[in-house]
Amino acid sequence: MKLSSALETLAIDPHAPIDIARVALLIARDAYSQMNPRVYLRRIDRLADQLRPRLRGSLAARTAELSTFLFEECGFAGNTENYYDPRNSYLNKVLDRQVGLPISLSALAMAVGTRAGLNVVGVGLPGHFIAKVVDGNEEVLFDPFNGGQFLDIEACELLVSGVTGRPFEATPDALAATPPGAIVARMLQNLKTAYLADRSYTRAARVTRRLTQLVPGDATQHRDLGVLLVRAEQPGRAIDPLRAYLRAEPQAEDARDVERFLTQALTEIARWN
Repeated sequence: MKLSSALETLAIDPHAPIDIARVALLIARDAYSQMNPRVYLRRIDRLADQLRPRLRGSLAARTAELSTFLFEECGFAGNTENYYDPRNSYLNKVLDRQVGLPISLSALAMAVGTRAGLNVVGVGLPGHFIAKVVDGNEEVLFDPFNGGQFLDIEACELLVSGVTGRPFEATPDALAATPPGAIVARMLQNLKTAYLADRSYTRAARVTRRLTQLVPGDATQHRDLGVLLVRAEQPGRAIDPLRAYLRAEPQAEDARDVERFLTQALTEIARWN
């Protein structure tokens, strides 16, 4: 599977059944071109093989086994010391370094748990990402970033309020499984944010181009791609996405700013010629 094909599939149907781990590793290959996703998928398979015989008893007991295995015995943990390190978002580096972000650790739990026979899904909360194991009408929420600790409704509300500084009501809709397309979009957005913080414009543009494939109707991603390419001194590649934004949003408040970036790109190209 190629990443572009997976993103196009999710653009058409955000709920399409895909292997999040496989897509996450394809995203990582954009940054680590020599990395072989199959090697890491086999590592995930081996983790699942170790876990599978231990999954007995109630749903809570099986979820506890998953949590204990990954976050105590294997040592995977949230990177609280360097949260915005881009490596925290790449699943291959999470497996290598055993630290990651809430969403990448949740993706790992989903991959290992699902392969071992559990129904593990991701739950995107405001400012945080968790996972849950579902069996019929029963579900157990847990927080991969914080040692896999179990969460009830009140704990979810306190967690989000603590992160965002705003009240949060953990309704059933708020705790529903996040569709695969939205998970991948959030992974890419995290990378984009991390690279922007470092002013790594070329890398941020690479990730943003993937976002334009995943959410082609989001004009702001085309705008951001064009601006990033100008800043990365790639004016030739900036023209199409900037024009696409202006066509889609001619009355946007930032239209004049975008026009200035477009003029800058055209001027730089003319200077080269």
